[in-house]
Amino acid sequence: MPNKSSNLRIVLLSGPIGSGKSALVRQLEERYRAKIIKTRELILKKSPRTKSERTALQRAGQRLDGIDGGAWVGEALQRTIETHSSGQTPRGLFVIDAVRIQGQIEAIRKAYGTDVHHIHLTAPEEELERRYEERNGEGDHTVDYSALKKNRTEREIEKLAEIADIVVSTDRCSEEAVLVRATALLNLYPRSNDAVVDVLIGGQFGSEGKGNIVGHIAPEYDLLVRVGGPNAGHQVYAEPKPEKYYHLPSGTQRAPNARLLLGPGAVIYPKKLLEEIADHKIDADRLTIDHRAMIITDQDREEEAARFGSISSTAQGVGIASARKMTGRSDYKEEREAFLARDCEDLKPYMGSAREILADAMVSGHRTLLEGTQGTALSLHHGDYPHVTTRDTTVAGCLADAGIAPSNVRRVIMVCRTYPIRVGGPSGPMAHEV
Repeated sequence: MPNKSSNLRIVLLSGPIGSGKSALVRQLEERYRAKIIKTRELILKKSPRTKSERTALQRAGQRLDGIDGGAWVGEALQRTIETHSSGQTPRGLFVIDAVRIQGQIEAIRKAYGTDVHHIHLTAPEEELERRYEERNGEGDHTVDYSALKKNRTEREIEKLAEIADIVVSTDRCSEEAVLVRATALLNLYPRSNDAVVDVLIGGQFGSEGKGNIVGHIAPEYDLLVRVGGPNAGHQVYAEPKPEKYYHLPSGTQRAPNARLLLGPGAVIYPKKLLEEIADHKIDADRLTIDHRAMIITDQDREEEAARFGSISSTAQGVGIASARKMTGRSDYKEEREAFLARDCEDLKPYMGSAREILADAMVSGHRTLLEGTQGTALSLHHGDYPHVTTRDTTVAGCLADAGIAPSNVRRVIMVCRTYPIRVGGPSGPMAHEV
């Protein structure tokens, strides 16, 4: 069996019937893209003549355990991990639903060591019986609860709590609370110390060539993240004409298998974004837009052009929309037209949570590239005020806009020009004009 890997997490679930295992499995699959291995399906595959009702499955499982002491579950796990790894270092989240005896647990721990996390769910007997009676699962309605409890393995299942990493009493927790405890045990939050994120920023006043650099290195990454607003756009060399990206990450075409994410600090002009999506043929499975991103309206663009021409603003409406996000909190209603991304009907197919996408990337060890916008010298806080933009364009600002912890950063890439330039017109002073 393979050696353990820091990017591999294996969850062993145990607990009596009705303890809430299925609910936790469902959430781990939905939130963190966990690969689920169901011992029920393994039993039916290894013993195809077994009936699908619970008592028959219990007896068949005991027979398999009697042959090898429970090692058959670990062997199935190994095959699943190898299939998903495709010859590379094993990584990702794998969940076994469920382990039933100590021998199954010991065999997997022996093979995978500290990558294994055992969660035992429990509840009082009367609560378990009540839940069982309310269920309409396949085969359940034909078997009385008391008959199931006569099975030796089921009678002794609570003993597994003594060797579990964490025991959760599900009668005292909501499904969400059970997930939170499991998530904390598995360190699935983006705050983990796996340094898988590279941050790319402009070191001057923008127009440093960030797009071309992103396009060049994008194939190295599994997830491309962008924050900020459309502004002047990022350009990537291509034939017969350059590719222009206003919202989408600049490596979109160069890394066709990478997932795309627009973070909560992004500012979006829906009409232009939808044109980009169509031009680059991006489907909803590949692109996620955080539902808290801000929407730019035509009115925002008109107001910005009228108010900020004196400092050569690109007049894309980013500043006005950003200000509205801060000052419009008391007026906000979710049905209000064009405020947050979640309010825009045209963007609904792409809605999601950056927090969940990033958590999945961290736990899976996916290489992530965060692409900044404009240039560090235009930072609202650190630039030459008033000739600045409306956000913090530094590395720290980009991380905050995306929702990525500094401990996740592997390296910072700063792009500079030999001769810095500014947007034309009265956009601010330079030491040496060319």
